[in-house]
Amino acid sequence: MPAKGKNFVGASRVSTENDTLAFGLLPHVTAAMVRRPNKYENHVVDIFDEVEEDLREERMQQLLKKYGGVLIAICVLAVAATAGWKAWEYRQTQADLHAANLYLSAASKAEAAGAAGTDFPVAIAAFDAASSGAPNGYRIMAQLRAAALRAESGDIRGASAQWDQVAADGSADPLFRDLASLNWCVYHADESDTGVIEGRLKPLTAPGNPWRTLALEQLALLDLRRGNNDAAKVQFKKLAEDTAAPAGVRGRASALLTRVSE
Repeated sequence: MPAKGKNFVGASRVSTENDTLAFGLLPHVTAAMVRRPNKYENHVVDIFDEVEEDLREERMQQLLKKYGGVLIAICVLAVAATAGWKAWEYRQTQADLHAANLYLSAASKAEAAGAAGTDFPVAIAAFDAASSGAPNGYRIMAQLRAAALRAESGDIRGASAQWDQVAADGSADPLFRDLASLNWCVYHADESDTGVIEGRLKPLTAPGNPWRTLALEQLALLDLRRGNNDAAKVQFKKLAEDTAAPAGVRGRASALLTRVSE
């Protein structure tokens, strides 16, 4: 029986090989035929990919024909905007440098005028020139320096007009506007209406205002002018004990408190 089984298997293999040979095909050729559908399948996929790519290119060409002009215009505008911004930055830098040079030149003339004590008109004219057409920051600083020089030279009216101009300038930094008001009050403390002075000083006493202690000092002096010595002493005592106040303010407040208390 085992011999027969073995002969059956061998006979089957021989029969299969004979059948294959009968069709003129070798076994490895038959295996190759089994793999051929994969080759054709890949070829079909490649064709679909090429068709899809052609369709994308065609759609892109149609979009370019339809919106190409708009895209080019956008690109041109973007380049022009960048170039314009760079040009504006360059002009601003040059304007700032010019204003800085004018301001420093005027400051040098003011220093020379202070040393000589006779050349204030030249220094004032230099600061007036520096403020003309200058960027906002340099313009306001030059106006304040010119006003201070006018006051120092005795032209209180001219200085007051310039301080009023800065204080009313909505484009100026509040720091400079408040300083202009404070200077105006300092130079009018003995002659102007006390109500007007108080009205200009009160806003400067708000917490956080950098001129707060100086404004409080002026309000205490205003109380002395009105004869309200008790209110003045209270304010001077507060200022003398205020560690946040500048040393100069504390020293003056302490001295005035001693004088008023005598």
